[in-house]
Amino acid sequence: MKKSIVLSAFLTLAFTFGALAQEVKTEEKKRELGHYNENKFRQMYDEMATPNMFRTASGAPGPAYYQQKADYKMNLELDDKNKKLYGSETITYYNNAKESLEYLWVQLDQNIERPDSKTPLVESQNMDKAISTSGFAKKYMGSPFQGGFNIEYVKDAKGNPMKYTINQTMMRIDLPKPLKNGEKVSFSIKWWYNIVNYMEGANNGRSGYEQFPDGNRLFVMAQFFPRMAVYNDVEGWQNMQFWGRGEFALVFGDYEVNITVPADHVMEATGVLQNRSEVFTAEQVKRWELAERTFDKPVVIVTQEEAVAKESSFSDKKKTWKFKAQNVRDFGFSTSRKFIIDAMAVDLPTNKPLAISIYPKEANPLWGDLSTKAVAHTLKTYSHFTFDYPYPKAVSVSAEDQGMEYPMICWNYGRPDEKGFVSDRIKYGMLGVIIHEVGHNFFPMIVNSDERQWSWMDEGLNTFLEYLTETSFDPNFPATRGPAKNIVPYMKGNQKYLEPIMSNSENIYQFGANAYGKPATGLNILRETIMGRELFDHAFKTYANRWKFKHPTPEDFFRTMEDASAVDLDWFWRGWFYSTDYTDIGVKTVKQYYVSTEASKETQAMFNRRGRKISDGEPMLYLVAEDAPDFKPELKKAMDVNSVQALSDYVNKNYTAEEKNALKSPKYFYEVEFEKPGGLIMPIIVELQFEDGTSETQKFPAQIWRRNNDTAKRVFATEKKVVKIQVDPKLETADIDVENNYWPKAETVSKFDTLEKK
Repeated sequence: MKKSIVLSAFLTLAFTFGALAQEVKTEEKKRELGHYNENKFRQMYDEMATPNMFRTASGAPGPAYYQQKADYKMNLELDDKNKKLYGSETITYYNNAKESLEYLWVQLDQNIERPDSKTPLVESQNMDKAISTSGFAKKYMGSPFQGGFNIEYVKDAKGNPMKYTINQTMMRIDLPKPLKNGEKVSFSIKWWYNIVNYMEGANNGRSGYEQFPDGNRLFVMAQFFPRMAVYNDVEGWQNMQFWGRGEFALVFGDYEVNITVPADHVMEATGVLQNRSEVFTAEQVKRWELAERTFDKPVVIVTQEEAVAKESSFSDKKKTWKFKAQNVRDFGFSTSRKFIIDAMAVDLPTNKPLAISIYPKEANPLWGDLSTKAVAHTLKTYSHFTFDYPYPKAVSVSAEDQGMEYPMICWNYGRPDEKGFVSDRIKYGMLGVIIHEVGHNFFPMIVNSDERQWSWMDEGLNTFLEYLTETSFDPNFPATRGPAKNIVPYMKGNQKYLEPIMSNSENIYQFGANAYGKPATGLNILRETIMGRELFDHAFKTYANRWKFKHPTPEDFFRTMEDASAVDLDWFWRGWFYSTDYTDIGVKTVKQYYVSTEASKETQAMFNRRGRKISDGEPMLYLVAEDAPDFKPELKKAMDVNSVQALSDYVNKNYTAEEKNALKSPKYFYEVEFEKPGGLIMPIIVELQFEDGTSETQKFPAQIWRRNNDTAKRVFATEKKVVKIQVDPKLETADIDVENNYWPKAETVSKFDTLEKK
């Protein structure tokens, strides 16, 4: 029995030790396992599309790059009284792809206003606990708006019906035979639709009419005709449905558009007016000609008195305005009998476009004073950073609660209140919208990115240039997007409601911050802090010129910025654009060191471990940490006599008189360890503040984190005593937590607090 117990205990013990040994072996095996490269400086081969003959590794269009073309001839009639638009168009589509096309896709964006539109069905709803009577009537009692395209026919060039299928906001036109490379096809579409009051419409606030109390309307007409979708080497057909947010992927082409409206209306549109003398008075034509050679201030072409005189006429006669536009991706127009017009020429090195504003009397004096000047300044500033504005004009239209862009024309918010008062909020808000929407002529109207997929490629790049334009228009402009500190509240927000910039337009929680603010801030950080203005500006201009009148992708932008600057930015694109990481860099520890000819025990031990004697070689100087166990307080008097003598002997022996005059004389030595609780890589910008009230700023490239993602150390040798150390003193990196940016830690009140309050 005892033997059995002993044997059992022995076996149990052996089993236990065996299991423990196996666990140790397992742990050892675990430690031996390798890992994938998670270094934040690894190249972005996995994230970015593989370069090819269409789009090269440099970010430039390749030798096989192609793009399609679509020309339009349209006849339109706007029925002001019944709020309808009638149109017929002939589209000539050119296939420049190597492959043949069996069908064509056409966008029907107005269909989100159809009663059976699915757009309202994709949003979650909550029950209103309280609602106004007007809101209740509109939401629960009103009939749906009878909007959307009514297609009367689709016919080929010979007038024969063509087979077509409508899928919500997309229409597929089946071709009788494949359209081969180098071939073109012409077809015609006739249609009409009810024009929505854009201030009341449920889905499409970009286009429609504004109703005035006197019975007049101001029409801003866009997405008003069936438009060709883009076919390219990246997406094939970009036929993603229009849900209301993701804007438009469109094809360049030439337009001839005749627009019939009431005879008392005044109009502006994409393109060059062909029959000015037929639609303006002789005096107004003279004013227009004066504006074409006036560069210092706007010339009023249609006066307020002339506009007011028409407001009660409601003419039953008609007048046709004829426009032509070359190499544009879209067409828009705005018409009303209420419009005042002013214009001035803009002097660019290679072009003299007109800056134009059209607005009702309700917009004065604000618009007459500022709108056209803002348009002209925008064209000059954007041209400086990209390319000379190539189109003949840029028009700013006053339309309440609007902010939308089309080639050569845009609708913009901002009017005085009922008493004529203009607050700074209204004034700067209007200026910001005008600059932003006019700027869209460059991105995406010319540098023609895919807005349906990547909102940031037009909104973010444009917002960045908007910031530069606002601050050059008025140094005190209260810009909200651009400065790094302004994006901090978004960057430090709940990760559940954050998406990477590289997200589809429809999938973004906080659209303004994500598509506008964060990419604009990122570009500003690149320009001011990482690359420097000279390198950034050259690379940005290279991108704009490579891809003007073409269809770039995000990779084309990322690669060009690196290719033209010799700055490796993969770490920045990955962190800022492909992730929701945030910046948080702080001071972890600071150690002060003193010079001595006597080694500390720690230093002696280090030499012993390396098999060396302290006395080997030339005389040695030792830096002893203040917190070292054998630190001698008398060292605080700075360098001891022996140290000074040793250095003096060495300098006298090895330096010329001229070299000695250039030598520094450091007396204080600090080892600063920086920590990075945040995941985002950024340069370390550190300000040393000295005992005498002076300061010095040093910047260490982002690559300082390349081998250690958590901490980095730097040694500072100074002639003056450091009393304060601050990371990112000018708030350049969007650091979300500045409480750890200081040494000593007791410093809680900082420049950040002052700047943040401003």
